[in-house]
Amino acid sequence: MRPNPVKRLLRGGMPAVGTWLSLGSVTAARFLARSGFDWLTVDVEHSLVNVETTTHMLGAIADAGGVPLVRVPSNRHDHIKRVLDNGGHGVVVPMVNTRREAEDAVSACLYPPRGTRSVGGSVHALNWGATPADYYAKANDEVLVVLQCEHIDAVRTFDDVYSVPGIDAVFVGPNDLAASMRAADGTPPTPEAFDRALADILAGCKRLRVAAGIHTFSADEAKRRIADGWQFIAVSSELKFMVDGAAKVVEAVGGGAKTDLAKY
Repeated sequence: MRPNPVKRLLRGGMPAVGTWLSLGSVTAARFLARSGFDWLTVDVEHSLVNVETTTHMLGAIADAGGVPLVRVPSNRHDHIKRVLDNGGHGVVVPMVNTRREAEDAVSACLYPPRGTRSVGGSVHALNWGATPADYYAKANDEVLVVLQCEHIDAVRTFDDVYSVPGIDAVFVGPNDLAASMRAADGTPPTPEAFDRALADILAGCKRLRVAAGIHTFSADEAKRRIADGWQFIAVSSELKFMVDGAAKVVEAVGGGAKTDLAKY
């Protein structure tokens, strides 16, 4: 069974850089799997993609030698089991706010006796270049488990929530974290308050010896975060790459009427 290089990078204190796949395009996944990213995450939480298309995307990434991950729609055993059984090399679990939620997420990723994942499937072994027996014997040591910290309540109880054994990385969703910090009247947090929350997360990851991850929106931001000690780094998405590239061309050649795509 092929090893998971992202787990080894994170355990060695090194950064692992990837991007988000939100369009549900197998073709885009095939091309990006050859682009040099350490990992690619198929976003099933906020996209139109279904499990069949997700499976084809995971296969395209794995066949190119990449590391395919899936952000599941929610922290449910059936969601996690299904994407792993269909070839994901790891999962990103959104909105993990309590220790029980963290325990449930980790348990769903691992076979007994370390977890409660049920035994079945076949595509998983294919995507790891293994036999089913080899996969069942080694999956617990290779599947990447990434839990998201997206609410200020989880920041305030960070050590209790994320000290659960088996977590490889804690990944910040900046937009949801900021939303959870809004005042009663909807006023967003100040930049200083938001930066303090991020600093608390990074410090908590260092205490627990878990990789800290964050979504960034440019290469420059990614490099700054890596310099600060963040490891599991998402840079933009395939959609953002596309619309940003198109906008630059239109601007450069003086194209006609256009929609402001910066918000995407």
